[in-house]
Amino acid sequence: MYLCDVLEQFVNHINQHRLCRKDDKILLAVSGGIDSMVMLDLFLSAKFMIGVAHCNFQLRGPESDHDEVFVKTICEARGIPFFSTRFNTPGYASLNRLSIQMAARELRYAWFNELLEQERYTVLATAHHLNDSIETVLLNWVHGGASDGLLGIPVRNRNIIRPLLFASRKDIEKYAHEKNLAWREDASNQTDDYPRNFVRHQVIPKLQALNPALEETFRQGLEKLKAGQALQRLAVDQLTQEFFADNPPNVIIRKELFQKISDPLMLWYLLRNYHFTPAVCEDMVQAISSQPGKQFFSPTHRLVMDRSTLIITPHENFWNPVEITPAQTSAALGPWDMTITSFSGRDIPADPDIAVLDKDLLEFPLVWRPWKPGDFFYPLGMEHRKKVSDFLIDSKVPLSDKPHVTVLESAGQIIWVAGYRIDNRFKVTPATKQALQFTLHLHFV
Repeated sequence: MYLCDVLEQFVNHINQHRLCRKDDKILLAVSGGIDSMVMLDLFLSAKFMIGVAHCNFQLRGPESDHDEVFVKTICEARGIPFFSTRFNTPGYASLNRLSIQMAARELRYAWFNELLEQERYTVLATAHHLNDSIETVLLNWVHGGASDGLLGIPVRNRNIIRPLLFASRKDIEKYAHEKNLAWREDASNQTDDYPRNFVRHQVIPKLQALNPALEETFRQGLEKLKAGQALQRLAVDQLTQEFFADNPPNVIIRKELFQKISDPLMLWYLLRNYHFTPAVCEDMVQAISSQPGKQFFSPTHRLVMDRSTLIITPHENFWNPVEITPAQTSAALGPWDMTITSFSGRDIPADPDIAVLDKDLLEFPLVWRPWKPGDFFYPLGMEHRKKVSDFLIDSKVPLSDKPHVTVLESAGQIIWVAGYRIDNRFKVTPATKQALQFTLHLHFV
């Protein structure tokens, strides 16, 4: 009876959130662990069209290879299309100054996206479950996440679906045992070296001691938070309609708004699209009764306090593309200045605001511009291309920061996502004869 219940909940969860249809081709990310093996079994039992993708990160020696063989054998026995790849994860992490976990995340999602496109799969399914969502909320809380980060793992993120979010870890373990499923154990999950493992082993059990029904309580709490966020959006829309007026290119805000709100963070939430920081919003609230003419700056906009209104104006020509000639030693775009110098050192700086590139591979004039949808590049350490939008998501760049991310181009090819990652094709190698150093400086605070 329990097995039927889980399968029914699985199908209901998929249908309720419209994650996929029976005629979709669904790619499953299967590591061989208990979570992904349960997901695989449920998709098979529900008779969906599936394929399996397995990443070998080569982090555990022969054990990683055994995981790959295990998943491949299961797929071959059941006639499931199987795809696998191997990554030099430590080398990639070192080259790009990333943690092992972040490096593995970047590598796997770049490959998954390629596979989805090449093999014409509709969506990618991952085996995240309710306890993963609880851990994510707690980690986001510890690191000061805003409201969006406290809602747990989204059930869908573009073409990535999470069909197990309805189930707790206990549900998954019980299902696996009752169906006598085979899976592989990852010894690294037992250590507390990673923040998520620490939360899982040290924090969650103590919370469960206080509340044995923690998972269900948390699930209900997340649903309430999501409802609260929906109401929050309605409130923001109402305040915007009542007190904001478009007067292109300006936005006019009536000061009566401050009779409704007085908390700087509430103002920040309303002004997030204009990229003013919470600290600047606090200064605005304190200055609301001051003499007209006081100005505040964000990377993209200026706010001027008039007698009865606040006037938000975009910086003129702020984001117009800039050409850089071979003779130039500096340029400016948006809130950024860039200096260009010859590089003759041995060690390339680790600062992400510095890019050192092979000069002979560059074609001038270079173009420095804001990134745009559809942009792609080959991140340092990767041999395959990645959309800039996906790179920013994987790098966890806040939504408020994305509008002022810029790229540097040579002959239409992105050579640097400025402040984040250079393109692998333009890196310095032992064959490099001349190198240029590009350095970013922020001139608006």
